[in-house]
Amino acid sequence: MSDTIKFQCNVKTTNSEIPLGFEVLLDDKSVYKNDHVKDTCQVMFDIDDNEATHKLKFVMAGKTADHTKIDDQGNITSDALLRITNVVIDDIDISLLVNPKSTYSHNFNGSQSEVEDKFYGDMGCNGTVTFEFTTPFYLWLLENM
Repeated sequence: MSDTIKFQCNVKTTNSEIPLGFEVLLDDKSVYKNDHVKDTCQVMFDIDDNEATHKLKFVMAGKTADHTKIDDQGNITSDALLRITNVVIDDIDISLLVNPKSTYSHNFNGSQSEVEDKFYGDMGCNGTVTFEFTTPFYLWLLENM
């Protein structure tokens, strides 16, 4: 029998009218999927804590250019984003570790070439945030604090 650790995070939208989809993949297997994030959702699942490298992916889909309103000066006046907060493993908030260790791959919703950006907690474009970590989790945590 292998031990597990509990992963949790919250996902909320800045505009519940716009059907932004959100999916979480653990090692390329879907562990959570919501086709239209309307309220704050809590994502929870277990991860085997045996010796391994894990790849966690947050995927946003469904955003179009019409979902971003821009005024005559080029300023964004309203937008639809997904905000990922309270990233917790085994009751330890690792949000401050996840953001700098993640990459955000997107193409500005099809308007530009694919880029790899830093991740600051908000997803404003269709794309994928990738976070890699190793288990046993507590060993990874000690090495990365």
